[in-house]
Amino acid sequence: MDSEKRRRELARAKYERQQQRRAEAQRRARRRNTVVGASLAVVLLAGGAAWAGASLAGDGDAKKDAPAAGDAVSAAPSAAPSAAPSADPASVKGCRVPSSAKPNGKQWKAEPALTVDTKATYRAVLDTTCGKVTLELNPAAAPHTVNSFVFLAGQHYFDHVPCHRLTTQGIYVLQCGDPTGQGSGGPGYQFKDENLKGATYKAGTVAMANAGPGTNGSQFFLVYKDTELPPNYTPFGRITGGLDVLQNIAAGGVVGGGADGAPKAGVVMDSVTAAKG
Repeated sequence: MDSEKRRRELARAKYERQQQRRAEAQRRARRRNTVVGASLAVVLLAGGAAWAGASLAGDGDAKKDAPAAGDAVSAAPSAAPSAAPSADPASVKGCRVPSSAKPNGKQWKAEPALTVDTKATYRAVLDTTCGKVTLELNPAAAPHTVNSFVFLAGQHYFDHVPCHRLTTQGIYVLQCGDPTGQGSGGPGYQFKDENLKGATYKAGTVAMANAGPGTNGSQFFLVYKDTELPPNYTPFGRITGGLDVLQNIAAGGVVGGGADGAPKAGVVMDSVTAAKG
């Protein structure tokens, strides 16, 4: 009996350790997955209230996202390695295969000098492989953010950059702006959060993805359907045209299925322009 009791105690202790490790892994996954980025990185998540504490990880988050709680992870060996699923632009109506051109990947040591006119409106055009999306930027509410976006657009930093992340459950965003396409890239500088008080993320919102407070860089997300997120991601503009383009990309789904990953549309920004007026 003593031996059997000891065996049960050891089994229970082992189970508790496994549960603790699983809970810790889920907490780490939630922290990494908390978009656009940001919830994220953009950003960043599984439906509704369960994602309320998550974020969109963005610039500076070099770690790959771990599977979120509830995601199925198969450990069964296969006879031979299978090819990883890939984007299929031809399968999404209105999308085309990107050109072979690559992002310039420029880097800067510091945030650009603040030169935007905070009393003016700035407009941007994202010419993507799935159609054009037009934005109205708000420098009065987010001067540093709009200043950085306009600067990067003027440097052709966003040209040929993929929109690397699509979420289709719980939060509804397309996250763009990382030249590496991995969710960990940025322009070399970071800047502070802005316009967070009372921030909401209704359909048409444009906001920054991040890897925590004050880590904004180049990654941003476009909200194509009303989304509940904590006010941790700087809203800096709104979509004025092309919401249907984003909804079409979302309808195409995520590579390999699921609700969070690379868009099957393989969308790339051919060019991004931004100007006052």
